[in-house]
Amino acid sequence: MDLSWQLAVAGALVGLCVGMTGMGGGALMTPILVLFFGVDPTAAVGSDLLVAVAMKPVGAAVHQRAGTVRWEVVRWIVPTAVPAGFAGAFILHLLGSGALLEHRVKLAIGAALLIAVAGMVVRVLLNQLRRDRVDQMASSERLQIRPVPTLLIGLLGGFVVGMTSVGSGSLIIVMLMLVYPRLRANDLVGTDLVQAIPLTGAAALGHFIAGDVRLALAGSLLLGAIPAIYAGAKLSTNVPSSVLKWILAVLLLGSGLQLWGLSTVLVCAICVAFVVAAALSAFASSRYSTAGSRSSL
Repeated sequence: MDLSWQLAVAGALVGLCVGMTGMGGGALMTPILVLFFGVDPTAAVGSDLLVAVAMKPVGAAVHQRAGTVRWEVVRWIVPTAVPAGFAGAFILHLLGSGALLEHRVKLAIGAALLIAVAGMVVRVLLNQLRRDRVDQMASSERLQIRPVPTLLIGLLGGFVVGMTSVGSGSLIIVMLMLVYPRLRANDLVGTDLVQAIPLTGAAALGHFIAGDVRLALAGSLLLGAIPAIYAGAKLSTNVPSSVLKWILAVLLLGSGLQLWGLSTVLVCAICVAFVVAAALSAFASSRYSTAGSRSSL
């Protein structure tokens, strides 16, 4: 496959989303490659992970300069995440070969996308709970590390990322929120971005050895993604990221259901129901916040 401007445009759209919200890398890139460009699922996973290796340091560098990286957490995630991500590439090929493997990988990616959507919803709920009931700790405050749960986060997250390229920016953050509820949102994102660099690097290496990486495909995506990430970061201060994240959630939900073979009509109906439920929840939350602020006067 030669360099393609269509793939560069797709990379730019995903890069813009990542730059503006910090989410949507593998979760958006892989289904786009499979559903719209007809790329073999294993090649889509491997090539997307190679793109992620180049994309993650951009956001990680910003958080490192801002001091929002919890290195003590990173040190306990990496020992299990890196080998699990590397092994995930080979475990993927144990699912079968040929058309059977392609079908099963589509199901695995679809499941990972639906888990990512669930993770995004849980993250919103946890953030609301944290604002209401949990005191956030300063970045300079010492964090009490929980070694075993943190190692398990790396192990589970590594396997999911290695097999599907999805989860480094959604699943792992939600698990970190559950284990370390007092961490600030910025610290969570910065920590996740830094640990994702060796994780995606190990997973990409595993897929490269397994023959799943398409260099021209990854190069086309990067041509659009790298400048778009920078542009998205610049635009992020002017566009509400919460709106973009809900749009992203709908896209991931639809993509996951499509990969599971549901009809277009049913997919659209489920996505509309999801949007309505999200809107009603946001309305109820705003009414509750308004009532709470009035009662405190």
